[in-house]
Amino acid sequence: MTAPIVVEPVHSDLSEPRQRFVQCASPAGLHRMTYTEWGDPSNPHVLVCVHGLTRSARDFDKLAKAFAHEYRVVCPDVVGRGLSGWLADPRYYGVPQYVADMVTLIARLNVETVDWFGTSMGGLIGMALGGLPDSPVRKLLLNDVGPHIEPVALGRIGEYLGKPARFASLEEGVRRAAELAATFGPLSDAEWTSINTPLLRERDGAWTFHYDPAIATPFSSVTEEQAAAYEAFLWHSVASIASPVLVVRGEASDLLSRETVERMVKTGQSVTSVEIPGVGHAPAFLAEDQIAIARGFFLGGGSSGA
Repeated sequence: MTAPIVVEPVHSDLSEPRQRFVQCASPAGLHRMTYTEWGDPSNPHVLVCVHGLTRSARDFDKLAKAFAHEYRVVCPDVVGRGLSGWLADPRYYGVPQYVADMVTLIARLNVETVDWFGTSMGGLIGMALGGLPDSPVRKLLLNDVGPHIEPVALGRIGEYLGKPARFASLEEGVRRAAELAATFGPLSDAEWTSINTPLLRERDGAWTFHYDPAIATPFSSVTEEQAAAYEAFLWHSVASIASPVLVVRGEASDLLSRETVERMVKTGQSVTSVEIPGVGHAPAFLAEDQIAIARGFFLGGGSSGA
C-alpha cells in the first residue's frame, strides 16, 4: 500500500508528503486539481513532476522523496485523474487545458521558475509549456515522449483507454494495472502495489480505475489533420526551448522512436538524450540508476545525456 498522506504541511520531516489542491478553470466551469507536495514548502526551488495518461501523482513518490531535500517537489493529479476533479465537458481533456491548469498551479506555488519532470503525457504538457514565450520552465526532462508518437503506441492505448473495468479485489486491479504498464520495467510486487494502488477505488462492491473514462473522448475523435497540426506545434515548441532539455527513452519503447529522439536533439537549442536499457514505455524511475539520471540532469551541470 502507498504511504499515507499528511494533510497539513510538515516541516520536521521533508520526506513526508502533503496533499493540497488548487482551483482551476475551463470554458465549462471550475474544477479542482489535487497535488502531492514534498520537501520544504518555503523552498523557492520547485520540481514539478507530471504523470502519464491514466496514471497518478503517486507514481513519483520515490523520486520525490529522493529530491525532497533539494527541492520543493510538486506532483499534480492531472484533471480527470487520481484525486482531482473531472471536467464538465470532456472535449477540454487535452494539452491546452492541462497547460492552463499548470500555469494556475505555478501561480499558487508563488515561484518564478520551475524544473519539470514529465512522463509521457506529462512530457507533452511540459513541452507545450516550455515552448511558450516567457515560460517558467527552467529545465525539462521528457520521459519517453516527443512531438511524434508512433502509431502502434496510439493503437495500444486505444485498446484500453476509457473501457469499463471492474475487479473483485484491490489485488486484482493492481495486477491488471501492472499488465497494462508492464513495459515500465521489471518492478517488484511491492513497487507495483505502491504505484498502482492510487489508481483504483472501491465503488458499488467492486474496484475500478479512478480516472474519468471521458478522457478517451478527444483521444478517439482526433482527426489526421488535427494530429498533424498538433505535432507541428510540438516540434516548434522543441525548437523554441532555450533551457536544457533531457530526453529519456526506454530502449524498447513503442511510443518514442530513436529517429524522433535524434530529430529532437538536432532541432532543439539545448537537447540531449539518454536511453535506458531493458525497459519500454515508460521508465518508472524507481530504480536508483534511473533516479541518478534525473539527479545528474537537475542538480548536476545541466545534462546527463549523450
